Amino acid sequence: MSLLVLGANSLIAQAAASHFAAEGEEIIFCGRKQDEPEKYANDFAIRYKCKTSAEYIDALDYLSHKKFIEEVFTKTPQIDYVLIVFGYLGTQETAQNNFNEAHRIIDTNYTGVVSVCELLAAEFESVKKGNITVISSVAGDRGRQSNYMYGSAKGGLSVYLSGLRNRLYKSGVNVLTIKPGFVNTPMTYGMPLPKLLVSSPETIGKIIYRAMKKRKSIVYAPFFWWWIMKIITSIPEFIFKKLKL
Repeated sequence: MSLLVLGANSLIAQAAASHFAAEGEEIIFCGRKQDEPEKYANDFAIRYKCKTSAEYIDALDYLSHKKFIEEVFTKTPQIDYVLIVFGYLGTQETAQNNFNEAHRIIDTNYTGVVSVCELLAAEFESVKKGNITVISSVAGDRGRQSNYMYGSAKGGLSVYLSGLRNRLYKSGVNVLTIKPGFVNTPMTYGMPLPKLLVSSPETIGKIIYRAMKKRKSIVYAPFFWWWIMKIITSIPEFIFKKLKL
């Protein structure tokens, strides 16, 4: 079996992949910067003595996605798991005043993922098996003034994955939505986050690995975020809109 990682530079993706590598499964690292996938592939091959390879993909180069998927599955037809970790937090204030920033946030977190997922869906649907796992976010459960551009993209992504999961169920293809809370990664460095609610990439990676193996549908990571978001989404709008969140 093989794991295809789209977004090799992600610490969360690397942490999840390490569990597959420890089992001896092949890891295919794919990323936007051509040297990074090779770096991680070489590192995993040495550390875990597993088979690895590296490929290039740009989440925003939609026209290249079809050829990319065709070539990857031709080289490694036994791909069983795909982990998609495309993401760009961006800056809310900049996005409000410059649509180029808003466009990048939306396209990286939503449009690019959808482009790849549709191609993967067709590939797995044809063989009646496969697992597609995508990193969404708890930020998509309710819009907040501090990051509603990012949150709206993740919210749309979660709804899309729900529909894709419904479509592919009859074909035996599992679609897993991961909704992490705060994670200590370069994306959140410098942000004033409550330490008790911040998880390590290793913790999230282990949760993802277990959820993928169990073919779960939607997983909050860690689980306590389910309770937090349950409370947040239950606040009436006439109250919520007055909060400074």
